[in-house]
Formats: sequence, structure tokens, C-alpha cells
Amino acid sequence: MTSYEAHFKVWRGDAEGGDLRDYQVEVNDGEVVLDIVHRLQATQAPDLAVRWNCKAGKCGSCSAEVNGRPRLMCMTRMSVFTRDETVTVTPMRTFPVVRDLVTDVSLNYTKAREVPSFVPPEGVAPGEYRMAQVDVERSQEFRKCIECFLCQNTCHVVRDHDENKPAFSGPRFLMRIAELDMHPLDAAADHGLTRATSAQDDHGLGYCNITKCCTEVCPEQIKITDNALIPLKERAADRKYDPLVWLGSRIRRRGQ
Repeated sequence: MTSYEAHFKVWRGDAEGGDLRDYQVEVNDGEVVLDIVHRLQATQAPDLAVRWNCKAGKCGSCSAEVNGRPRLMCMTRMSVFTRDETVTVTPMRTFPVVRDLVTDVSLNYTKAREVPSFVPPEGVAPGEYRMAQVDVERSQEFRKCIECFLCQNTCHVVRDHDENKPAFSGPRFLMRIAELDMHPLDAAADHGLTRATSAQDDHGLGYCNITKCCTEVCPEQIKITDNALIPLKERAADRKYDPLVWLGSRIRRRGQ
């Protein structure tokens, strides 16, 4: 095993403010950024705060920004940086800092509670749901989400505009609405809830201008923009502007 000394800049501080601190730290073959942060805790900065759990890219806890790019620290290998490159680690910029690399992501749980849950079809009990694989393939991709909130962090709608946070649910939860809208058994429409229209009217879908920044940082390679947000926008536009869709919905309501 070979090792070398790397130059790290790590943000230290809290909600009142902070700055970048310089560290020289040993790096060994095969290590990831989270390994180095742990070594800093063990050898130079025992009070360094960092959130992590599985160290396997599945819990989404260790989200941060490494050289300005939102990443999972446990999935960012040191081998992607040159040995003389300074590695800068900072907290996610979109969320309030608690301390050091730990941010307050509670906004996301608030947004999650605002999304109406799955509505089961009438007369079908839990355990009796039957779906063909072909019917769930589109939405199954979205179930891979580990809720690291990197997509929420990198979305410039809220990253650069705090004032948009109350009205905009962000890509993670718009994707959740798209998943439910594509669900073959979701009966929300039978109860008067049109998910695509709700996404537009209640969750700020119109703020999204499909720059794909959320897709680019997703560690699960979910095609959030192409497979969730764009189809959701198309369905919302159809319901609002397509005269045939509008007439069909009126006739269907009249028949009911």
C-alpha cells in the first residue's frame, strides 16, 4: 500500500458563521473522502462534525460538496484527484448549517409530508394488489432514491433563491408525485386529485426549467429530469391547455 500527504480544506463553523481550515492528512490507496474526514477526526480535529451511516452509498447521510460539486463523501474516491490537488469539503449550500459539515435538511421532510400519499383502488384490500411488470417499469426507477437530497441541494431554484422554498417542493418530491401519477393502481383521480395538476398548482412544478442539474448529481443515476419531471410537465400542460383533454374530463365528471 502506498500513501501520500494530501492538502484538504474543510469548512468549520456553525449557523453563526465559519471558514475553511487547512489540513495536511495521509491518504492511502483505495480510500474515499469520508475515510480522510474520519482520519482528520481521529488525528487532528476530534470535534469535526460530519453526518454518515452506512459508508456504502445507500443511506444518503454523508452528502456534502467536494471541490464545489454535491457528492456522497463515501462514494468519492481520492483517486479522482491528483496528488497535488487541494481537496475542499464544504456543507451542502442549500440547507442551513448546523455545525461543520452537518446541515439541517428538515425542509425535505416537511415537503415529503405535503405530497398526498398513494390512494388504493376501491374494493381491493392490501395484499390483493396485482400489477404487471410492464405497468410499473417506468416508476420503478424512482424507487431507487436514497434521499441523499443532493438533487434538492443542487437545484438552483432553491439553491440561489431562498424565497422559493415555501412554494417549490424540489426534484426529489416532484419525482415522488410523478411516481404516484404513473402508478397503475393509484386511484387519486377518482377522489378528485389530479397529481400532475397538483404538481403544477401546489408544488411549484412551473419553477423547474429542466436544466438537468439534479440528474447530474444523483448517485443512483436516476434520470430525474427526462423520466419524471418532463413527463409530469407534459401531463400538467395537457390537462390545462389541451381542449380535448379538458372536454373529456368535463364529460367524465358529468357522467359520474
